[in-house]
Amino acid sequence: MGHLDHATYGWLTPVLSYAMACIGAALALRCTVRALEATGRSRRNWLLTAASANGTGIWTMHFVGMLGFGVTGTDIRYDVPLTLLSLVVAMAVVGIGVFAVGYGRDRSRSLLIGGLTTGLGVASMHYMGMAALRLHGRVSYDPALVALSVVCAVAAATAALWAALNIHRPAAVAVASAVMGAAVSSMHYTGMFAVGIEVTPSTTPLTGASAMQFIFPLAVGLGSYLFITSAFVALSPTAGERAAYAFAGRLTEPDERAVDVAPPGFRAGPAPAQARLFAAAPGRPAGPVHDPAGTRDAPV
Repeated sequence: MGHLDHATYGWLTPVLSYAMACIGAALALRCTVRALEATGRSRRNWLLTAASANGTGIWTMHFVGMLGFGVTGTDIRYDVPLTLLSLVVAMAVVGIGVFAVGYGRDRSRSLLIGGLTTGLGVASMHYMGMAALRLHGRVSYDPALVALSVVCAVAAATAALWAALNIHRPAAVAVASAVMGAAVSSMHYTGMFAVGIEVTPSTTPLTGASAMQFIFPLAVGLGSYLFITSAFVALSPTAGERAAYAFAGRLTEPDERAVDVAPPGFRAGPAPAQARLFAAAPGRPAGPVHDPAGTRDAPV
């Protein structure tokens, strides 16, 4: 049995993987909140962004954690097509859960269906990523820990969708994201502790790509996507802000419906005539009004 090291770089990879999970969860929450405030195509686009952000965050968390995974007595390689397929699965199953919540009429039923589907999908992504491992030896799993990791995945997914429906304030979203990041990370490391590897020494070259050749560049690229999406969401106005801007714009626009209410044949007179009208206003005594232009006093 080979010795498994889950943190060959110390606390660096666990902390980074947790941070990726939190960022993905926070983005998914904010995008889902925006989606529930929108309608039509805008709602669909926000839900797609939420699915891609959360799926990317979960996948990046998993493989950043895998950067610190090592086994004594054998090198580790990754099957590239299977690893990429696990990324597609992550985004697809998260999308199913998010759309179930975004368009479901019965929220309780949508929450249960979305949480179960997304949790099972996240667990599938994890074990599909583990199936992409290429090493000299045989991989086995502890069934009890595998079942526990699936329960953690379903619980984390259900909590994420519930938070998307009920938590709107930024401070509360930050707390919920930290909790969800911890839940997803717990699922990952529970699944990793379920792994046992029996090493078979061999000099045959392994197929696939090493973590630094493939996983690290892809994780950096997806992490950059998460940060760029975070900036986009932060700078994008909410539905309330857009309504306020539109209302302010209507207040400053000239009223094109205004009409001339002067009677037919009315023609504005010269300045003295206007002065006479002003002098005859209620509260002013009738009498001559001095013409400031120096013409003459006009009796009223």
